[in-house]
Amino acid sequence: MTFTGQQLTTQLDADGTLTVQLNDHSWDAPTGSQVLIKVEATPINPSDLGLLFASADTDNAVYTPGKVVAKMPDAATRAFKARHGMAMPAGNEAAGIVVAAGDAPAAQALMGKRVACVPGTAYATYATCDASMAFAVDDGVSAEQAASSFVNPMTALGFTETMKLEGFTGLVHAAAASNLGQMLVKICLEDNIPLVNIVRSEAQVKLLKDLGATHVLNMTDADFMPKLIDAIAETKAMLGFDPIGGGTLAGQILTAMEAAASRGAAFSRYGSSEPKKVYIYGALDIGPTILNRAFGLTWDLAGWLLTPFMMKAGPEVVGRMRARVMKDLTTTFASHYKAHVSLEEMLTKAAVSEYNARRTGEKYLVTPNG
Repeated sequence: MTFTGQQLTTQLDADGTLTVQLNDHSWDAPTGSQVLIKVEATPINPSDLGLLFASADTDNAVYTPGKVVAKMPDAATRAFKARHGMAMPAGNEAAGIVVAAGDAPAAQALMGKRVACVPGTAYATYATCDASMAFAVDDGVSAEQAASSFVNPMTALGFTETMKLEGFTGLVHAAAASNLGQMLVKICLEDNIPLVNIVRSEAQVKLLKDLGATHVLNMTDADFMPKLIDAIAETKAMLGFDPIGGGTLAGQILTAMEAAASRGAAFSRYGSSEPKKVYIYGALDIGPTILNRAFGLTWDLAGWLLTPFMMKAGPEVVGRMRARVMKDLTTTFASHYKAHVSLEEMLTKAAVSEYNARRTGEKYLVTPNG
């Protein structure tokens, strides 16, 4: 038995032409531990945009029904040489109904149920994934509520688990008014973890303070750095997570950590011996990461991705994280969306210009069958 519908693909050619389009597609019946999901809802996350459009010029692209053709910068075209000519599906996570399942007991147990899943091909009518990457949600949980139950919730919990594994006791989080950032505020309040939030507007300051956050700093304020140093000194937060990537913020966080750690200490030309670390986990700014080396020599700057972290943390930790997400899916881990779009509407200029701007708090939900 086969299932037919549409699937979105993104293809970069050697001449820098990027084509994102809907294609007719058929899915074979799943086998073994596979399940086939009729996709009800799937979010557009920043991690999805990196594959969909990367740094292509979507403002000047050619838009026709179900298709976008844009130009990729030469440097990016060369950097992505490994994907030239490949029509790649996209859409990391989704919620949907299992309409077919392989013979394995784990797959059969999900038959007919609404699941949250991570197929990596969710911008489509159907998606196939292994049963180990799909879990049934409670009857009262809607597709919209379940659609974003993996990437953001597990990432936010991953930050606190990373903190524990590496021996830190507090966190600094940038672009903190995002859906993920709001989840992190709630988690840290529940777990009594000191958290310093960095945002870029007074409206975002109010948003997080209304959630109960104590330290919320507007990076556009003239006194941002002194306030950041004070907040880190008070919280002892020496581990940061930065989704911006480009620009100076990661360096500013490390500088503030150094200044806080050095308060009252004897002078050392090597700086404080207090461990200081910032993880970059996104690329809201695709420009270079700029470091002004004002933070001694005891520091780390690294990249963080959810899947490698889960592999490192192991099944016990990951199982505990998943159980917590499911328990608090409609509260702590609730997501909010600016708009719902169909697969075809997703490829209109109006929609692309909105969700590809990657503005905080403006998340889109795709509903392929609704």
